[in-house]
Amino acid sequence: MSKQKKINTSSSYTGGLVAYACHDTQSAGRRFDESHPTYRNEYQRDRDRIIHSAAFRRLEYKTQVFVNHEGDLFRTRLTHSLEVAQIARSIARELNLHEDLTEAIALAHDLGHTPFGHAGQTALNNCMKDFGGFEHNIQSLRVVDKLEQKYAEFDGLNLTFEAREGLLKHCSISNAKKLGDVGQRFLNKTQSSLEAQLTDFSDETAYNNHDIDDGIRYGLISIDDLLKIKLFRTQYDIVNKKYPGLDDKKLIHEIIRRMINVMVVDLIDTSRDNIAKASLKTIDDVRNQKQYIMAFSDDMHEQKLELKQFLRRNLYQHYRVHRMTKKAADVIDALFNAFMEDKNILPTEAIEHCNTLKEKHGDNGTARGISDYIAGMTDRYAIVEYERIFNPRQLSFSSLLS
Repeated sequence: MSKQKKINTSSSYTGGLVAYACHDTQSAGRRFDESHPTYRNEYQRDRDRIIHSAAFRRLEYKTQVFVNHEGDLFRTRLTHSLEVAQIARSIARELNLHEDLTEAIALAHDLGHTPFGHAGQTALNNCMKDFGGFEHNIQSLRVVDKLEQKYAEFDGLNLTFEAREGLLKHCSISNAKKLGDVGQRFLNKTQSSLEAQLTDFSDETAYNNHDIDDGIRYGLISIDDLLKIKLFRTQYDIVNKKYPGLDDKKLIHEIIRRMINVMVVDLIDTSRDNIAKASLKTIDDVRNQKQYIMAFSDDMHEQKLELKQFLRRNLYQHYRVHRMTKKAADVIDALFNAFMEDKNILPTEAIEHCNTLKEKHGDNGTARGISDYIAGMTDRYAIVEYERIFNPRQLSFSSLLS
């Protein structure tokens, strides 16, 4: 890996940025040196490269909660990422932080997710337990640093340090030691930028609220169930009083959009107070805090936690979801073991990738190459690949073609 190249240019997006925001002219730079983009700032270039990547397009057919083919209206990783970006940009604008960097982090934060959502990640991590494990945040970094193959002068997307750093919400010390510059804050126990912090909260805000919508649509949770939850019940009472007799579809939409709004307002107000108390002057002041500056109030944190626990019990652990995710996990497990037993059944490009990694890392490299291939699959591609390999009826040459 080349040494990080610091960016120093007079062309910049200012937009009334506060001094402790990320400024692209003060970026720690890219892994490979490039000339400054014309008519764009550095973080706009990051965002644009993410949107044009193959990994971003594949998010359209990767699960948020439900398997992709369960229905056209359910959220996917792509729609979720767009929703996170919308929420995050609104917060960044109000706090005078860098909107383009915030959007880039939001759009890229799920690039490393496996097919079949969290069930797929858990299954692939179990498969990789003897080979370094699998974690989707680190996989997102692998995607933007190595796996995207589009540019003549480098592998990956060559994003700025600040965009790459924002992809890592959590990281073990052992993994941080392997990640160089972006892993250093976990070793030094410092914080990420405010742009990265607010994207974390935007992610949580988006999936908690929108999973309610999907769960009701699928018939796994009901409005009566949700009335036990303070955050939902408060907005339900407001909407019912203002719009009595509203049909369920509009009722749910009104409640969810208001829930998102009160959470975002609370996050902005609380974070603004924290910023004032910390007397932030530079981004180093942000990084040197003992904990996140971005935060919900204590009351909102408790309400959010109550909602999260409700969704875990009633949606994510619902037997119908569990049946679906159990099948998904079995697909991941079967594919991984089949490829490990005979990597020559992989497509040619994947075989070459595994061979390259094996030359450097032995069996761990082969396993990592296989996990890269599986993690890059969409839900439906994983199912089709499983059928190609394990369905004895698919023995014709045409049915085996990738």
